[in-house]
Amino acid sequence: QLQLVESGGGLVQPGGSLTLSCTASGFTLDYYAIGWFRQAPGKEREGVSCISNWSGSTNYADSVKGRFTISRDNAKNRVYLQMNSLRPDDTAVYYCAAIDGTYYTGDCVHYGMQYWGKGTMVTVSS
Repeated sequence: QLQLVESGGGLVQPGGSLTLSCTASGFTLDYYAIGWFRQAPGKEREGVSCISNWSGSTNYADSVKGRFTISRDNAKNRVYLQMNSLRPDDTAVYYCAAIDGTYYTGDCVHYGMQYWGKGTMVTVSS
């Protein structure tokens, strides 16, 4: 069974940090581009950051550039999202998703992603 499982969410104060993990089971991430997406209440799902499979090229939403870092550890079948300088408007459910690298265009968009995790909640509040 192909699964993606997110972990690492929680409550953090503004200015704090969290690291999210996305672990795959049932398939190897080597061949997949991975994206982190988020959805806040009443808002559409948006792309936060994506990383390609072979080259490891990354892209970020403007709102998180300089604060978030995506990385992957293929040996552990895992992708991370390091989030620093968190702000209240980062509050959302964060999802990881995978798309076969053959189909990845370099655009970090939620449509077309083939596999999704169930999400982990990140709340930034004092």
